[in-house]
Amino acid sequence: MKLWLISETAALPKAVNAEFKKYEEYRYMKNDIINMNSCCNNIITGKDIIQRNEDWIERYKDTNAGKIPVISTSLTMKDIRNGWKVRWGIGRNNYTIAPGLYAVGDPTEESPVLVTANYKLTFDKLRKTLSKVSAWILALDTRGINVWCAAGKGTFGTEELIKQIKITGLSNVVNHRKIILPQLGAPGVAAHFVKQETGFRVLYGPVYSIDIENYLNNNLVKTKEMSKVHFRLMERLAVIPVELIQSTKYILITFLVVGIITALWEKTVTLNIIINFIPYFGAFIAGLILVPALLPFIPFRSFSLKGLFTGLLWSVIVYLIYNPDILTAFSYFLILPPVAAFLAMNYTGASTFTSPAGAKLEVKYTFIPAAAAIFSGIILRGIGAFI
Repeated sequence: MKLWLISETAALPKAVNAEFKKYEEYRYMKNDIINMNSCCNNIITGKDIIQRNEDWIERYKDTNAGKIPVISTSLTMKDIRNGWKVRWGIGRNNYTIAPGLYAVGDPTEESPVLVTANYKLTFDKLRKTLSKVSAWILALDTRGINVWCAAGKGTFGTEELIKQIKITGLSNVVNHRKIILPQLGAPGVAAHFVKQETGFRVLYGPVYSIDIENYLNNNLVKTKEMSKVHFRLMERLAVIPVELIQSTKYILITFLVVGIITALWEKTVTLNIIINFIPYFGAFIAGLILVPALLPFIPFRSFSLKGLFTGLLWSVIVYLIYNPDILTAFSYFLILPPVAAFLAMNYTGASTFTSPAGAKLEVKYTFIPAAAAIFSGIILRGIGAFI
């Protein structure tokens, strides 16, 4: 989803708040990037930043708070390739940029300030939509988590926002006192505290980065469409690869168990291993692919019930195709739907269909019954295999 979250490399201002002066002294003493208990928490000094050579940094802009990196709005093949890898879970936990202040275009003291997270994939999506915009970008340290999820976890929050405003010397960079946050970051930020501590008024911009330009041109007034959160087919398909990769180990374990049992029963290795594995593999596909792909069309609101429903349909198909004995049939109906339901719950944090409280409640009341059903099904399958 093109939710706008931001950032990477930041410049240390000339004048920092007193509570951050110890960090300034430490950084100059080390003459390097400081690590503040996180791989995503690198603060760059003015001296260091001149030597830094990121592909997406075009130049540096002199301000009253020091040199600020000006970022490109074009993605390189490296950006595209790395973004694709992250979609498949490759290097996902390290795909971050340093928090701090950035510039896009040729911003002045009157230019708007956009706030985002330091997840590089979202940062790229944001800067790609700002080719006609001159603005400042303030990236918060969300530990490489996107704005929506980070707001729920508390890393895209009031304390971090106040900290970055102070440590970057934002009040020395702009004359106005307005900062624009993504609408989906609202749950994590107490706007009145930010105003009280920094003097900056929090405004909530559009949901999608593609609407930012129109929002700015419309005097910071959102239309109804700018406030809507969609979860269209391509957005749903985009979250599937990483879940597939993360579930690969469970698929392989299932294949190994089915293969060993089949080989022991038949005293040889045959294609029956594949045939016996298909019902279980189908349950994985139902929960990991069919549920997100067909999300609006599957009954029920909770993901566990959507997965259960899809798994039941698949169990019926397996029954009609395999025509198993009664014990094996019962085992399929006990194992396949809960597996699909459990996997479908992985998407609770990626859609607008659930709330954090609802997701926790769903997991709480689904896990034990699902585990009990799967265990019972395995027992029945074992009994059926040896009768």
